[in-house]
Amino acid sequence: MMPLDDRDAPLLTLLRVGRIFAPAPLEATDLLIADGRIAALGRDLAVPEGWPVRLVEARDLTAVPAFIDQHVHVTGGGGEGGCGTRCPAITAREIAAMGIGTVVGVLGTDGISRSPADLLAKVRGLKAEGIAAYMYTGSYRVPPPTLTGDVQRDLAWIPEVIGLGELAISDHRSSQPRQDEIARLVSEARVGGMLAGKRGICHFHVGDGQRGIEPLRRLLAETEIPAEQVIPTHVNRHRALLEEAADYALAFAASVDVTAFDDPGEEGLSGFDAVSRLLVRGVPVTRITMSSDCNGSLPEFDTQGNYIGMRVARNTALIADWQRLVREEVLPLDQALGLISGHVARVLGLHDHKGRLAVGHDADVTLLDGDLQPQQTFVAGKRIYARDVPP
Repeated sequence: MMPLDDRDAPLLTLLRVGRIFAPAPLEATDLLIADGRIAALGRDLAVPEGWPVRLVEARDLTAVPAFIDQHVHVTGGGGEGGCGTRCPAITAREIAAMGIGTVVGVLGTDGISRSPADLLAKVRGLKAEGIAAYMYTGSYRVPPPTLTGDVQRDLAWIPEVIGLGELAISDHRSSQPRQDEIARLVSEARVGGMLAGKRGICHFHVGDGQRGIEPLRRLLAETEIPAEQVIPTHVNRHRALLEEAADYALAFAASVDVTAFDDPGEEGLSGFDAVSRLLVRGVPVTRITMSSDCNGSLPEFDTQGNYIGMRVARNTALIADWQRLVREEVLPLDQALGLISGHVARVLGLHDHKGRLAVGHDADVTLLDGDLQPQQTFVAGKRIYARDVPP
């Protein structure tokens, strides 16, 4: 067998690890990868003599599904304080170093100097570097900026577009959309997704306004839209909103997305605290996901809504909060993995090929050490990050 060489990888890759969580723990300790997909799982797997195979010996590491971050400002967010406050774009290495193999790019407040075309170019650039990357069309505002001039056409004709977002509600930076406008846009995303064979979700930024998640409660109560079409995020920005999110998830069997804030401040909750609280409230773990909001802005405003400062979000808090959930035994590893892999894949409509280590699925694999720190990340069978290899 040939040694690991990422510059000219053969068709086959054989990973030999200490344990495999797929997310359930398996007896298997070997993963055979062929043409970017998992071909076999077992013990002491053998490859016919003379076949070109890349061997990865990692007996001290645990293989898990590569993580999925459904809310990343890949081109950078910000801009609330003028052009000098635009956040930087993220790099492929920054993504993969956290064990993340798949990202969904979003636009935020700034849909003017940042555009869906700019976002698509960055997404395709990340794909060229080995990351599995997708995007939402639109931004905070209504009507949303699009690539083709129409939400349905974006979903139908652009492979990377898997939904609409992040649409802002209950926020002074939003377009203050009417209830009928929200319903129409979610419907367009749903139909566009159906035409393309995608989920066509609508990803909602929820601000700290008094209306909270009420527009989404009304949407599901007053229309035929299924709960799986809408995903509220940032639901842990303050305690009352999190309680409302728990009620919403329980009432409609809906999913909610917790943001792993770098610094949740006095009013907000960390990703760890938010997930813990949702579980206490009885929300099924399968209805909870976590995302980073990384490279987005964390602006500060006074009581009049005037900009007073900003920080840039990073994705390190996502992994740290997730690790803490396992270390403090809030969730066992197999259940915790769903928060940043399997449940996310289901929400996004990618569950037929991502979010699990199973034969036929994409060979997106993260290797964790005993402290749950990502050491290597593989996407479609190609190693795109190794901690001991410099960039």
